[in-house]
Amino acid sequence: MRLIITLFFFLLTFSVSFGQKPQRLSSADIYDEIKELQVLGSALYVAAHPDDENTRLISWLASSKHIRTAYLSLTRGDGGQNLIGTEIAELLGVIRTQELLAARRLDGGHQFFSRANDFGYSKHPDETLRIWNKNEVLSDAVRAIRRWQPDVIITRFDPNSAGRTHGHHTASAMLALEAYEQAGNPNAYPDQLTELSPWQPRRIFFNTSWWFYGSREKFEKADKSKMVTVDVGTYFPLKGKSNNEIAAESRSQHKSQGFGSIGTRGSQEEYLDLLRGDMPKDPTDLFDGINTTWSRLEGGASIGKLLKQIELDFRHDNPAASVPALLQAYAKMGELP
Repeated sequence: MRLIITLFFFLLTFSVSFGQKPQRLSSADIYDEIKELQVLGSALYVAAHPDDENTRLISWLASSKHIRTAYLSLTRGDGGQNLIGTEIAELLGVIRTQELLAARRLDGGHQFFSRANDFGYSKHPDETLRIWNKNEVLSDAVRAIRRWQPDVIITRFDPNSAGRTHGHHTASAMLALEAYEQAGNPNAYPDQLTELSPWQPRRIFFNTSWWFYGSREKFEKADKSKMVTVDVGTYFPLKGKSNNEIAAESRSQHKSQGFGSIGTRGSQEEYLDLLRGDMPKDPTDLFDGINTTWSRLEGGASIGKLLKQIELDFRHDNPAASVPALLQAYAKMGELP
């Protein structure tokens, strides 16, 4: 609840300070954030390195579904290449950290890291977990889940791909799966419980694609009975951009890796293979059956109704007219148990 009220406070001010220069939001931005206030669902995307994340999915969750979305990159990319300078190792990690933060400012996600070191290519996840110190990095992943409290976790890589790809990639999915199982257990990392509470996500998915199957033909023949398919090609009229264009701008922040890309418009499907948890009845909605409204909180239904009315009454020519009602909603949040 403290997290929700803090988020509301920052949205209510209509500006976020970066040093001495405030961010200037348009009426469209403010309207979008009022819509975002009405959704309490959250997601955590997990992978190994900066640039591993699927910016199309992160942007779609954050901007189209208004889901609180974060990316947990286990490393800062110290072991990668650098196409824009001479910095390597830790200095490259600093650059890639800033590239990730810049990407999140564009696609609407938040960013987490663990203490894992990108020591270069690894042939097997067993080697990766030994060098990383599995227990420490797993602790970081559990902490991120308990802090962010996601309803859904999504891995970029297949946890069952040992020996077939980069060991860091497989290890990141293995750790995400184990963290999913331990985050709700009060006996796991009890030292964290002085400031956090156990949290059990509802589902964890592997963000698969035809590439992981070797060919489009093999993917078409694959069993999709436990797969959710979502179309992330949403167009945002108030932004004048498609989700894929926003995702491309985010992806292009990974300049040191030469990852600039051109945005496109039109349908774009993403596939989510269920690893643990209940399968959504609607195979096109990964949050199906999960209450993402204010009614999930005791006494929260009236807040949801008030925020919806604020959205309906919003004046793009005078955003400040919403402030009294927003203050009323803020006061109601403070009364929640």
